[in-house]
Amino acid sequence: MAAQPDNIQVPWVKQIQTGQPLIENSRYNKGLAFTDHERTTLCLHGLLPPRIMTLEEQAHQVMWNIRRKISNLDKYQYLMSVLESNEKLFYNVLINNVFDLMPIVYTPTVGLACQRYGYIFTNPRGMYITIKDLGNVRTVLRNWPQSKVEGIVFTDGQRILGLGDLGAFGMGIPVGKLALYTACAGVNPSRLLPVTIDVGTNNQDLLEDEFYIGLKQKRPSTEEQKANYDKLILEFMTEARNLWGHSCLLQFEDFGNSNAFRLLQMHRHNFCTFNDDIQGTASIALSGLYSAMRITGGKLSDNVFCFLGAGSAGIGIADLIALAISQEENMSVEEARTRIWLVDSRGLIFKGRERLTPQKLKYAHARKSSEKVTALHEIVKEVGATALFGVSGQSGAFTEAVCRQMAANTDRPIIFPYSNPNSKAEQSAANCYKWTQNRCIFASGSPWPEQEIELDGRTFKVIPAQGNNAYIFPGVALAIIACKCTRVPEQFFINAAKCCSSLVTDEMLKSGTIYPPLKSIREVSLKIAVSVADFAYSYSNPNDPEFKTLTVRPKDLEGFLRSKQYNHEHHDQFAYNLFAEEHGYQ
Repeated sequence: MAAQPDNIQVPWVKQIQTGQPLIENSRYNKGLAFTDHERTTLCLHGLLPPRIMTLEEQAHQVMWNIRRKISNLDKYQYLMSVLESNEKLFYNVLINNVFDLMPIVYTPTVGLACQRYGYIFTNPRGMYITIKDLGNVRTVLRNWPQSKVEGIVFTDGQRILGLGDLGAFGMGIPVGKLALYTACAGVNPSRLLPVTIDVGTNNQDLLEDEFYIGLKQKRPSTEEQKANYDKLILEFMTEARNLWGHSCLLQFEDFGNSNAFRLLQMHRHNFCTFNDDIQGTASIALSGLYSAMRITGGKLSDNVFCFLGAGSAGIGIADLIALAISQEENMSVEEARTRIWLVDSRGLIFKGRERLTPQKLKYAHARKSSEKVTALHEIVKEVGATALFGVSGQSGAFTEAVCRQMAANTDRPIIFPYSNPNSKAEQSAANCYKWTQNRCIFASGSPWPEQEIELDGRTFKVIPAQGNNAYIFPGVALAIIACKCTRVPEQFFINAAKCCSSLVTDEMLKSGTIYPPLKSIREVSLKIAVSVADFAYSYSNPNDPEFKTLTVRPKDLEGFLRSKQYNHEHHDQFAYNLFAEEHGYQ
């Protein structure tokens, strides 16, 4: 017999699951919710205790366990263990308690979970594509057991939140993001895939860590290595599209500043892709500005914007603000940018300053002096900033002098210290209110508790707003997936920002918040999805000829999107029939 080629792949053997394998299958396991009839038919008698518990009763038990745990990391680990054993139960708990559990499965606890990922690692989730898989990515992706994938979140772990290079430990971020796709917008979790692109890490502590789960090598540094890195990203995106279609959403997540913009610009016109750190952050920031304009009575173009931090988040927000101003005022984007100033680690960016990247150069404006200026309060005074964004990860950078200067520049200064987690925030909510005499319009990246501010002998209660990306990316993703968009236009994020702001009532604005309550995030996400989908079906741009929606516009758009949402309230049907249906059996 002739030898078979090495590249022959053994196909997955699909079979109906019963007994112990069914209990161990998180997607179809019902826990104690299996009925007597199912237990008999599926050979489960004796493998489960005799008690039959509804999904709601099991969810109550999960929340009881969560509430008695003290450490947020313990809560995270417990929730992940529920996900690994009973997917329906996990999403029922998460969706019905999203306000309480979002800080556990997402910012800020997920950051701590990533730092300890190798220590709490039990069962793998998602897929790991390494630099050693270059040229063989299709074969690796075909190992994923689900035949339909509609959305992928992928990271190379280089810039995890404000924590830096965590390499393969960064897998917690795609897992958490996709959990919010489902929890906030109802995207079907069985068609989502978290991916880590492992090209090594420059974090020496991880390279020496006995529990590090990734490649123990440095990131690409030579020109040849960097070229192979680009080839790996392109091959991964191409093969994902080849396997799962042109409308498969590919979301970049937590790539380093040196790669984030570059890769987005390289691939956004050829794939259905966006970068949440750039575009999602920009959209929620713009939404906060739209709400702030309802308080001040002005327009975006009336303001001077200053950014501490000129990385992917800062420039992403600046770009979307400039685009929004250009559309509102019917001016060029270049003219709109003149209202925006950036500050990086070397101080104010201005025309003539040395060593500016192309992204920063767009915001290098002329000024009277050619002297470098690094003190933020002096920069705020010189440019006359009325809106100040913090995306630097520099804790306490918005000093009392900075905040007081902002209050001197305008009656209602806009101050958004967006860096995550709160330990990295440019300033606390309490100090921002105090140092501006309770006049600032405030939003942060991570949540702050309700504040009691004493001013002139009176006490004010203020609810600080949280500019959480989770308001934006799940709804945008639902629209993209449901409409089967082949590209992601920038206008999606302006529409999402306007829609999110429109859901803030006048009463909310009076209480000091500029975003809808997180408790209503399911409805917010659906409204955003409707707004984005409505635009998608009518969008036509000669400069974007590859954009298409591969579904026909339905008469009832909101009803259509609701029909696409994952049902977390009860088990869909008899587990045997569900498995058979999804795997093509009669």
